[in-house]
Amino acid sequence: MDTISRTTLLGASALALLAVIGISAPNAAHAQDDCARGDLDDRFCDTDGDLLADAPTDEADFVDPSTLIFTYTPVEDPALYREVWDEFTAHLAEVTGRDVTYFTVNSYAAMVEAMRAGRLHIGGFSTGSVPLGVNCAGFHPRYTMGTDGVISGYEMEIITYPGSGIEEVDDLIGQTLAFTNPASNSGYRAPSALLSAEFGINVEEDLETTFSGAHDQSILGVANQDYPAAAVANSVMGRMLDRDVVSEDQIVTIYQSETFPTTSYGYVNDLHPDLKADIDEAFQTFPWEGALAEEFSDSDGFVEISYEDDWRIIRTIANEIGEVFECS
Repeated sequence: MDTISRTTLLGASALALLAVIGISAPNAAHAQDDCARGDLDDRFCDTDGDLLADAPTDEADFVDPSTLIFTYTPVEDPALYREVWDEFTAHLAEVTGRDVTYFTVNSYAAMVEAMRAGRLHIGGFSTGSVPLGVNCAGFHPRYTMGTDGVISGYEMEIITYPGSGIEEVDDLIGQTLAFTNPASNSGYRAPSALLSAEFGINVEEDLETTFSGAHDQSILGVANQDYPAAAVANSVMGRMLDRDVVSEDQIVTIYQSETFPTTSYGYVNDLHPDLKADIDEAFQTFPWEGALAEEFSDSDGFVEISYEDDWRIIRTIANEIGEVFECS
């Protein structure tokens, strides 16, 4: 049985990816002196208690790059999503007056590592990886997608295929349940917590587990009967159904959770304040049309969020399952 309770975030994977776009890693940042920081890594302070890393107090420490690096949460088809984000990155470049490079990442850890290393400036972090980005990399969540100014959400679903013999949640006992990644909310944290709280099922003891790496891979795995069951974000599944990647007759849902917030978009804490303001303007003024609007058709724009308030349920789930993350 695969069990993961601790994730180490600093490693070689992101640095190898960064080399592909010709950027070398900087020297590691020094730890801050004693200060209020809550759950943040010791390189950060949180003097205002908003759970986010403070901006530098010395103007010389502001980062003001001529080229901005942007990425979106790892997906199975990076080429597709690079194209989906083309119009937004062009808009971002126009508003900020900077070049913008789309940086493809292959894991949540690689995304956090890249921002922590100072080589990722702006990104869309999946729900469960947002606290990792905040605590370990200084990520400031600023926006998510929504409709009429209201945050769009999604549910975690546990899915199987017709004829699998799994008709209800209790039938999962002794079966293999595919998760996506230990950092994923709907792909690991939420199902681990909810199966325990609602059904008394301990995923480490009562199930066989495997990690697919991404929601679309889990969904395809169930549709193709490679996995008997999987825990996934139904927002991803909905888009795959809309694109006819999978069909409704390949999937059976046996559980659906309450609604969670979706991907959060933001930037690293040490960007120059003027640049942060320009990035905010880009999110706030992006015309919701083209490939992005087509792919995320359940939303009509970006909506401002509060990490402290809107991600409280996600932090609570992490605490309930006793998840511990190492930043170095």
